[in-house]
Amino acid sequence: MPFSHHSHSGQFCAHAKDTLEDVVKAALAKKMHILALTEHMPREQQDLYTEEVGGYSAKVLLDTFRRYYDEARRLQQAYLSNMNILIGMEVDWIRPSSKAFIENLLSEFPLELFIGSVHHVHCVPIDYSTALFDEARHISGGSNEKLFEDYFDLQYEMLVALRPPIVGHFDLIRLKSDDPDTNFASMEGVRRRISRNLTFITEYGGVLELNSAALRKGLKEPYPNAAISKEFLGLGGNFTISDDSHGIDQIGCHYRELLCFAQEVGILQITYFQKDSSDKDLRFPNVTSKTITLSLLESHPFFA
Repeated sequence: MPFSHHSHSGQFCAHAKDTLEDVVKAALAKKMHILALTEHMPREQQDLYTEEVGGYSAKVLLDTFRRYYDEARRLQQAYLSNMNILIGMEVDWIRPSSKAFIENLLSEFPLELFIGSVHHVHCVPIDYSTALFDEARHISGGSNEKLFEDYFDLQYEMLVALRPPIVGHFDLIRLKSDDPDTNFASMEGVRRRISRNLTFITEYGGVLELNSAALRKGLKEPYPNAAISKEFLGLGGNFTISDDSHGIDQIGCHYRELLCFAQEVGILQITYFQKDSSDKDLRFPNVTSKTITLSLLESHPFFA
């Protein structure tokens, strides 16, 4: 029963493609049983991306998210007999005031999960372009190591404030760096912060996504890399799988390689979320997490 807990559509995300219903149909055609719809949360005016400047505003982004929520609810009912659709969002922790902004969204929209992500450091996007990554690095003092430390400190701030059910692309900071396949081994301060964050995720029961988008973007390993994944596994942490798709051609992309990676790391089971009553996270009483063995997952026709 393949699944993805991280997806986007061009209907509600300016840097994606295809309609939300096309995304659902494509996942269904690929025999996915569970799909979490997780459009990006609306952001404040000063945080518009380049492609949004001029045509968007904070109000437009919020109105767009409302339309996304309504459409997601419609699709959830329309495909109820074919697929377990979960309605969520990907949050973006940018600054301390993000907490109140995100909590207001969670109050207004009765979601079923959310992904906790960091895409900015010093309020500068770090995965959008090399130029912006360089700007964030300059603010950090000019070194990759210091920027990495700042990234994982900001991530920890997000984890403590929100305790996200799923933690998104844990080491995204690698993507635009000089060495995107780094395992941070020589960076003692970075490694300490990674260990701290992983320990906290384990303690509150969060799930780390194995995100295949890194493979799609040319990296040798998914997010998080093998060293981080092995450490989290050693702590007793749980993993799910996601494609972070931004269009129907990316649904389930590199999932075969993702499963091979999980096997090499030593992961034996994968966590997934589905609609059901639960007391695991009182914020989401109608969603529960379950596990499937990696061998059983691999035997599904999706991987044939």
